[in-house]
Amino acid sequence: MKTAFVFPGQASQFVGMGLDLYNTHPIAQKYYDLAAEIFDFPIKDLSFYGPLAELTQTRVTQPAIFIHSMVLFEELKARQKLPDMVAGHSLGEYSALVAAGVMDFRQGLELVKIRAEQMQIATENNSGTMAAIVGLDYETIQNVLKKSVIGGICNIANYNSPNQIVISGDVHTVQSTMLTLKEAGAKRVIELSVGGAFHSSLMKSAGDTLKKALDATTFHPPRCPIYSNVTGTATTDVNEIRHRLHQQLTSPVLWVNCIENMINDGAGVFVEIGPGNVLQGLIKRINNNVIVRGISRAEDLENIQWK
Repeated sequence: MKTAFVFPGQASQFVGMGLDLYNTHPIAQKYYDLAAEIFDFPIKDLSFYGPLAELTQTRVTQPAIFIHSMVLFEELKARQKLPDMVAGHSLGEYSALVAAGVMDFRQGLELVKIRAEQMQIATENNSGTMAAIVGLDYETIQNVLKKSVIGGICNIANYNSPNQIVISGDVHTVQSTMLTLKEAGAKRVIELSVGGAFHSSLMKSAGDTLKKALDATTFHPPRCPIYSNVTGTATTDVNEIRHRLHQQLTSPVLWVNCIENMINDGAGVFVEIGPGNVLQGLIKRINNNVIVRGISRAEDLENIQWK
């Protein structure tokens, strides 16, 4: 069985994440102290002590999650634990790229900083929202969106599990589409408390700025396959990786496709590395025959059972 490392994205943050690592592990101290020099706000204190309202801001939470995930990965790497393949959910794709050796921690953090800042600016300039749809499959939701006469912007943002899909777009269109999907048989439709319309065309301005940073960053061939959010398929081509990262901001996260293709390529053990356990739950809903583990705190590094 091959081992896949997967890395979480926004909404997995919690106050206190990384504090136990910082107090006991030199790698954590090094990474958090480096980040403190790069950001113009106290990212270390916000991660460790909150408040949650500030930690949840896009420009804060994305780098905070990235740093936490990378500290945990580096601790695993020091223990000779490396993956056969990697993937990350949205922001988590940057963590996956560092884990695969495409870039180093500082390069990844600089890109995440730009991504988070530009996404926050885009959300402030464009009124958008997202909603989770439970109980309808991807094709049904896609057909409803294609036939919609509501107008405006609304598209699938996250294909998280066979029965949990997130839509994204301008507020009026998303809220109207929620009613349509409820009528089409959705068990639940829940508007999400998020900063904006992520993975929709309302993020185009953020993507334009991010592309310049991506083009200026040196990418190295990965040491293992990376499964792209945009396609759900594996790649080791650095030009494709760079292009997919740019596309990712305005394209759906095809998480189901990523996990299914990883399983088809031999993954039998999935380890979520970073705050929370969101991805573990999604993977179990996609396929409950694989082994799913998580490393979120310092104690998990010592207690995880790999098989």
